[in-house]
Amino acid sequence: MTGGTLKIVFTGEDLARVRIASRIDELWEMAMSLHVLQKPGGGKDMTDWRRQARADLAATGLLKLVRQTLVPLMPIKAYFPDFLTPHQAQVGPQNGIDALADTPPSRVRREVDQLRGHAALPATLDDLARGNQRAITGLASLAARYCQTAFASHRTTMEHALGRERARLTRLLGDHGVEAMLAALGPRMRWRPPILEADYAAGQYEIQLRGRGLTLIPSYFCRYTPVALADPSLPPVLIFPAPRRTPASDPGPNPGPDDGLPDLLGTTRARILRCVAATTGCTTSELARRTGTSLSSASAHAQVLHRTGLITSTRHANMVIHQITRLGSDLIRYQTPP
Repeated sequence: MTGGTLKIVFTGEDLARVRIASRIDELWEMAMSLHVLQKPGGGKDMTDWRRQARADLAATGLLKLVRQTLVPLMPIKAYFPDFLTPHQAQVGPQNGIDALADTPPSRVRREVDQLRGHAALPATLDDLARGNQRAITGLASLAARYCQTAFASHRTTMEHALGRERARLTRLLGDHGVEAMLAALGPRMRWRPPILEADYAAGQYEIQLRGRGLTLIPSYFCRYTPVALADPSLPPVLIFPAPRRTPASDPGPNPGPDDGLPDLLGTTRARILRCVAATTGCTTSELARRTGTSLSSASAHAQVLHRTGLITSTRHANMVIHQITRLGSDLIRYQTPP
């Protein structure tokens, strides 16, 4: 199917109910990563993950089960069942797995039957297609084991990438309001009040929010166009690619010999400020690694920079994301000779 457009129609009430997912939604990442697993490309980071994930799944005896069960349920097509990505996963991974295991058999039968209109299903899914409770429970168990195994090698990278994006959106929301945040979601999304348009792989689709609001879920494995649930009666969500940072766009915090910033701030603090400025968002552990300091030292220097208004520091779950302020950018620009 050729690409299309997703239109999400807001009311004033919906704008007040836009929220940003506060953590990784592992079941949406499972769905998106299975698409990556099936399709080559996506850049070096996805190629490296794909190679490692296959090796790890094979080592734990899961690869065959994944190919027989999960892959057919999530083909790279216009549709895959909504029950595979329950909204309870936004609270935590176990909540999502429990909700998947508790999916009513009638819903499983209905959505698997809908999937048959888009892809051929192997005989290994016959019990699930009939709504067999043991098959549903087994599917949830397999999903949990897949997430634990396939994400193990990249979990820290995922947390940092998604944490940076959540921090960016939160800062935009707080500083400039919800419409400015919607306008800055990404190149494949366009805010045209009262409609958010997005490039969409599943043809033409429209969601009327009608006061229910919208949950924005940045995704590490969503690589191309945004994704939404097929059933418009479910709580509305928009899954979209988190920006990737490549080494070419991530210069190190090493200025020239005539730089005056170390004289003003001290060598380590100047390096930390430059490190934050070189990224769209940087965690404390990243600051420590890139500047060769201890975690406690990086944290202490970041706190000083935050108190003096040179950076912002936003907590997300178990990490703090640091971003440069306009004052910090101006200081670097003024202290660095041309």
